[in-house]
Amino acid sequence: MSFWRKKRVYALLLLTFLLFLFLSSSWMGRLIYPIHYKEVIQQHAVKYKLDPFLIAAIIRVETNYKPDVSSVKGAYGLMQLMPDTSDWIIDKAPFDKSFKQRLDQPVVNIELGAWYLNWMDKQFDGNLYAVIAGYNAGHGKVSRWMSEGEWDGTFQHVDRIPYGETRHYVQRVMYYYDKYEKLYAEEWMDK
Repeated sequence: MSFWRKKRVYALLLLTFLLFLFLSSSWMGRLIYPIHYKEVIQQHAVKYKLDPFLIAAIIRVETNYKPDVSSVKGAYGLMQLMPDTSDWIIDKAPFDKSFKQRLDQPVVNIELGAWYLNWMDKQFDGNLYAVIAGYNAGHGKVSRWMSEGEWDGTFQHVDRIPYGETRHYVQRVMYYYDKYEKLYAEEWMDK
């Protein structure tokens, strides 16, 4: 092999190694997987005894942090709350009735979503996967699936969730949850 050819091979190997380091760095990971509204998420995670990465992952899957997104079915805001669900949350919690006019505001939307996640966490005895499925399909449906033995509430058997959309939803939320935990856990533990 000629001298110049060896240099090109070594340069290519070095470049590949540097590219690998760059792509595997937490800086790059945080660029690819950002978390917006960190303070609001952390505040409501503490208030409602939730993992902040769960809230962040749900927002990422629902809207990718775009607060003005509305679904075809009528869900709105960062956490894509359905109008009936947000009315029920406001009445049940009870939140100030002015929340009904401010549902599109990130701080209100995140608080209502966090309260609802906390409520479902209690209903499902801390079963994270059932909570995530319930956020997508409704807690009543998930309770029925589990009581009738259609799904056991585990991630191992997520393929048994009767709704394909909910199956994929749980998988996507867990994907982002894991990414966020790996990238931000050390930083968020200091707070």
